[in-house]
Parts: sequence; C-alpha cells; structure tokens
Amino acid sequence: MLTFLGFAMIATFLVLIMLKKMSPIAALVLIPALFCVFAGKGAHLGDYVIDGVGKLAPTAAMLMFAIVYFGVMIDVGLFDPIVKGILRFCKADPMRVVVGTAVLAAIVSLDGDGSTTFMITVSAMYPLYKRLGLSLVVMTGVAATANGVMNTLPWGGPTARAATALKLDAADIFVPMIPALAVGLLSVFVLAYVLGLRERRRVGALVLPSGADEEPELVTVGTGTGTGTGTGTGAATAAGDGAAVATAAGTGTAAGSGSAEGPAGAAVPAAGSGAPASGGDAGEEGFQGLDPQRATLRPRLYWFNAGLTVALLTAMIMELLPIPVLFLLGAALALTVNFPHMPDQKARIAAHADNVLNVAGMVFAAAVFTGVLSGTGMVKHMADWLVGAIPEGMGPHMALVTGLLSLPLTYFMSNDGFYFGVLPVLAEAGAAHGVSPLEIARASLVGQALHMSSPLVPAVYVLVGMAKVEFGDHTRFTVKWAALTCLVVLAAGMVFGII
Repeated sequence: MLTFLGFAMIATFLVLIMLKKMSPIAALVLIPALFCVFAGKGAHLGDYVIDGVGKLAPTAAMLMFAIVYFGVMIDVGLFDPIVKGILRFCKADPMRVVVGTAVLAAIVSLDGDGSTTFMITVSAMYPLYKRLGLSLVVMTGVAATANGVMNTLPWGGPTARAATALKLDAADIFVPMIPALAVGLLSVFVLAYVLGLRERRRVGALVLPSGADEEPELVTVGTGTGTGTGTGTGAATAAGDGAAVATAAGTGTAAGSGSAEGPAGAAVPAAGSGAPASGGDAGEEGFQGLDPQRATLRPRLYWFNAGLTVALLTAMIMELLPIPVLFLLGAALALTVNFPHMPDQKARIAAHADNVLNVAGMVFAAAVFTGVLSGTGMVKHMADWLVGAIPEGMGPHMALVTGLLSLPLTYFMSNDGFYFGVLPVLAEAGAAHGVSPLEIARASLVGQALHMSSPLVPAVYVLVGMAKVEFGDHTRFTVKWAALTCLVVLAAGMVFGII
C-alpha cells in the first residue's frame, strides 16, 4: 500500500506541476500532506514535517548565504573576466551561446556547489538569451545537465555519500570513472551544439561584419519589425522585413524604441560599454546582466575577493567548518569589506532578497515532501519493491542494474535516501553474485545528470527562478536529454570496463 502511495504521490506532483495546475511550492506542501492522510498517518504529519525541516534547515541556510555571497561576488566583478571570455567566444551566434552556456556551467561546477553554478551561469547568459530571442529552457536544461555530470566530483556530494555508505575510498570510486564522466561531459557539449544549431535555425541568420574592432558590432537578422533611434557613438535600428540591428563601437549609449514580433526580432545588445538598446522583448525584464559600468564594481578589491573565494572553497573541500557556517562567515566578510557603509550593505542584501526568499521557501516546502516520504516509510517500501523486482538472473549484472536504477531513484528521492538507503541493499545483492562493491558504487553515480533537475534538489529552484522559467517547462525539456546523458555515461563505463 505504501509503495503504491509513494509512487502515486510523486506522479501526482510531477503531473500537476508540468501541467501548471499548481505552483511547485504549493504542490510540495499540499500533495504530501494529502497523501499522508491517505496513508492513515495524518496525526503524525506535524512530526514528519518538523523532522524534514530539521534535516533540510542546514541546506536552506547554506543556500541563503551562498546566494548572498556569490551575489556580492557577481556585483563586485569577480567573475567578469571568465564571463567576458565566454561571451567573446559566443559573439551573436545562437550555437556558440548554447555551447558557451555548457562550458561556463562546467567550469563553474568545479566548486561543487550547484547553486553557485546556476547563479553565475544565468547572470552571464540570461541577457544574451533574451536579446537574441533564444529559448530559456535550453539554457536551464544545458546548465543543469552539465552541472549534473560535474556533480560527481568527490567534493560534490554523491561520491562521498557512496564511499561512506559502502565504506570505500572516494578516490577509488571516482578516479576510474573519469573516462566515462569525460565522455558524458563531451556528450553535453555535443547536445549543446545540436540544440544551438536548432536555435540558430529558429531565430534566423546572424551576421558579424568583418573588419570590426576588438568589440565587433552585432547584427541580428530575423522576422521582427520596428524603428529605433540612437544617441552618442552607438545607434540601434530595426527596420523593414525583419532586420533588427544594434551597433555600438564606443562608450556612448544606444537607445531604441519600437517592437519586434517574435523572438527573432529581438535586438542584440550593443557591444561596448554603453547601455544596450531596448526594443521588443530585449528589455522587458529590465535585466542588465553584468554591466561593465555598474556602480557596485570594486576593481581595487579584486584580488581580495578572489583570495577570499579560493579560501572559502578550499575550506569547503577540506571540511574545516560546516558549509553553512563557511558561507555565513564569507557573506558577512564580503559585505563588510566591499560595502563598508550600512546603506550599501542593505541595498546589496535587498537586491538578492527575492532569490533568497524563493529558494529558502522551496527548500522548506520540499522538507514537507521528503519528511512525509521518509516518515511514512514510503521511500523504504518503494526501494524494497524495486530491489525485489530485480530478476534472479540479473544478479551477475547488478552493476548495470544499479546504473539503470540510479536514474529514477536519484530523481524521485534525495541523494541521502538513495545512497544510504538503497545502495547498501544493491551492494549486498551484487556481492552475493560476485560483483564488487566498487563497481556498484561507480554505477550509482550514473544518474546524477538527471538528479540535478529533480524537484527535490534545492539548487534547481535557483536556476529556474533566476532564469524566469516555469519548473514544469524545465522538467519537460530537460528530463529526456539528461536521461540520455546518463545512459551515455553508463555505456561508456561498460565499454571502458569500469562498470
């Protein structure tokens, strides 16, 4: 009964949010509460929720202060050099923009924190996607999948959990998996290339005139119509049967007015240090991205901020203090040094308050979902049913079975639930047939590309929230590509003899 209710609760949640019948935060609270009553354990709902909140409170605190810390680092310009390099590669080509998204997400994922990756990636790429009229779910899907592959780093979480659960060395699990994970990351780049080509065909031809200076003018040819005017050394124009042109070579400002019908008519941001032209939906959100002239830049403190960030990440990897404590201290220090005046500190906190509130709210709402799943015993019954459903003849192939099961199980339950609840059972079943626990542990990492888009992962709400994408839209688009990436990693692992 509990097995059926567990699967039914998860299915109901996914269907309602993908059909946009409920918001994720409401669905995370109301659906598990209803199924808790169906299970006959409504009297214990309060205990389950408090227990879930208690377990996720450190995660909520970590995300809150990580958003403030990395938000301040973005404000003061710490990541501008990386972003400029990626954007210089992207130019105005949709294919390069999508591939650049994957590269940037993979690079930033080296810190092992998904929320950091998504904040920096979206802050850098969102303006380009909006002004070129590209699909934002392509951005969120590519970023989440790239981060999912990189999430297998020993300090990312899953590898450490697998090592702890099976009493193995994390290096023995991760190092042999590097070739398979490299193939998985390469498949993400190929996916980004294919999706980028598709976006290029949808948006239209993009032209970069030759002979441009260091900062070339950007020209988009689409199907929109409109008119515009410009002042200073740059001008934005859009005219005729769908030409939308934005040019700027110096430090002036470009201002435009008019309309662009459809995403292909959005004006491209002017290259240079002036403000981008407005037109169509290019400026409807008022999102300026990484403005090189923003007042919050602190170039004189660049190396202090870089050193502080390296020290913070080093302390995280070495586990000198709990991660929430590190981010709390880091955020306080970053605010104090970069913005010593109280009004400025309050302004920076207020600037990131929306993201903090949205993410913290989602985490505590998810605590209801996970609390009911664990407290009622649904997770245990679901795991036992799945393990029991494995045919006896599959015993010698338990590594393959573990890899395949890691896709749905890490999507429908937390990493803690899978690695500490299910993985030991799978390892025991494999040992009975002579399968090494190391193979089982490596195979358990396969599903991480899909896991990063799970509704139970707090960081995904940072991603969709900052990108202004509905969670249901993100899920519908991403799941198939992320699952394909997982299968590529599994296949590569078997070809290389790792799994």
